[in-house]
Amino acid sequence: MKKTNAARILDQHKIAYQLLEYPVDETDLSAPAVAAKVGLPVETVYKTLVLYGDKTGNLIAVIPGDAEIDLKALATMSGNKKCQMLPLREVHDATGYIRGGVSPLGLKKDFPIFIHNEISNHSKICVSAGMRGLQLQMAPEDLIAVTRAITGKITAS
Repeated sequence: MKKTNAARILDQHKIAYQLLEYPVDETDLSAPAVAAKVGLPVETVYKTLVLYGDKTGNLIAVIPGDAEIDLKALATMSGNKKCQMLPLREVHDATGYIRGGVSPLGLKKDFPIFIHNEISNHSKICVSAGMRGLQLQMAPEDLIAVTRAITGKITAS
């Protein structure tokens, strides 16, 4: 199994994780589909969203796979008046990752990262390992620490 930059960062910080491989379906890259393929509840498979804040520029939101982002809550928490999704065509240039493979670890630039606070309700969560078909399963507190993320309620539900 291929090691990604995201996995190497966890190795450098001596953080325990497991790589979970799954078959990629280019027509359905959704978190619920990934959760089903790795055999985990969708609320423990977190998706990484790339957004743009009117004051801060690009930022990252990490939310449960079955949730929707609350743009107003994220804007308030991040010190912006407005946040919006970064256009898909700009995601690769901004992060170094492609849609369906964006990880909060190993980004091209050091963007502020915001994680939905319910992440702490789980003993293990998954995020993309930085490529389609590979997830990192780890303790949520390790993800928060290594990304220096701010946690809070940033979902609509």
